[in-house]
Amino acid sequence: MSDVVLQIDGKEVKANQGMTLLEAARSAGIAIPTLCHHDQLEPYGGCRICIVEVTVRGWTKLVVSCVYPVERDIVVRTRSEKIDRVRKMILELLLAHAPESPELNELAKTYGANKQRFDREASFCIHCGLCVRYCAEVKRENAVGFIDRGIRKEISFIPEIAAQACPECKACFPLCPTSYLQAAYVLIEGLAFPSGDLEPASGK
Repeated sequence: MSDVVLQIDGKEVKANQGMTLLEAARSAGIAIPTLCHHDQLEPYGGCRICIVEVTVRGWTKLVVSCVYPVERDIVVRTRSEKIDRVRKMILELLLAHAPESPELNELAKTYGANKQRFDREASFCIHCGLCVRYCAEVKRENAVGFIDRGIRKEISFIPEIAAQACPECKACFPLCPTSYLQAAYVLIEGLAFPSGDLEPASGK
């Protein structure tokens, strides 16, 4: 039962207690861009592209809509000069890592992001975590995970698990906003399974 009433972009929206601002907005037909969100996964808040402005008792703040819970009588704005400026900066930083991503380039058009603003650090992974979380939370295989940390953080398939779980699955491939995941799989397949039979190399 809807028991929370809030305002989003001037529209009165009824939401269920426990919903996030992103869920409430989408239930009302209001679009908010996302890169790390998936309906089957726990909210992550990693990419920050879904940031919105929330006014609570006269105070306005920027929040990540995919993890921020709905509250009674708050006012939410999904587009403003400040929001667009933040999203533009986020996209420009991400484009330095994945300059050819169709999804990022489409968003760049909307927010006027310059893909040449920052020097390229073409890792192609934007750390959205969709593949890692989908494999762990939905498939429960844990065949792909993050390695290293900070600016060196990347995703990598775990050869021993991937050899058994991935050949007949690959459900995570279409989730990747940069298409890097498939290339990462092909790389680990070639290095760890050189025989082509998808069995881990014995080292003998």
